[in-house]
Amino acid sequence: MSQDAPVPSSAALQPRALDTIVFGGLAIGILDGLFAVIFYGVILGVPQIRIFQSVAAGLLGRASFEGGTRTYLLGIALHFIVATCIATVYFFLSRFLPFLIKHAVPSGLIYGVIAYFVMNYVVLPLSARGGPPAFSLRTSLPAIIGHAFLVGLPVALIARWSARRSV
Repeated sequence: MSQDAPVPSSAALQPRALDTIVFGGLAIGILDGLFAVIFYGVILGVPQIRIFQSVAAGLLGRASFEGGTRTYLLGIALHFIVATCIATVYFFLSRFLPFLIKHAVPSGLIYGVIAYFVMNYVVLPLSARGGPPAFSLRTSLPAIIGHAFLVGLPVALIARWSARRSV
């Protein structure tokens, strides 16, 4: 007679690093990048090249806007590095806070909002770009909602999927 291994409770589920960080970083990078291109580029009319040059400005300052395609591509690369960092933080937090896996949807939505505020009011002021962006409901509210649904939620759902897959 064989004995089945006990199935761990959802609180004991642990996401796998590779799944959460790589797939989470890619999902965040793609979804948030599409949001930026559609919202800032199509809706607000910001030239497409300037969207990712503004990401490169975190490293290069205002010189990023004079770098043409090179700083545009650097901005895309940096965007995906930041997305991967956001996924990495969620992975490590979920290892110590199992409710992030058990309650992935509300946790992810909240994490996305926190990621928005940390990025804009901690990381950006410390970068070469300097200072937080000007707060405007017209741009900030869609960005906050976008981060909730397109940054936090995907990484939380990927982490939950990864944890269930590792059982």
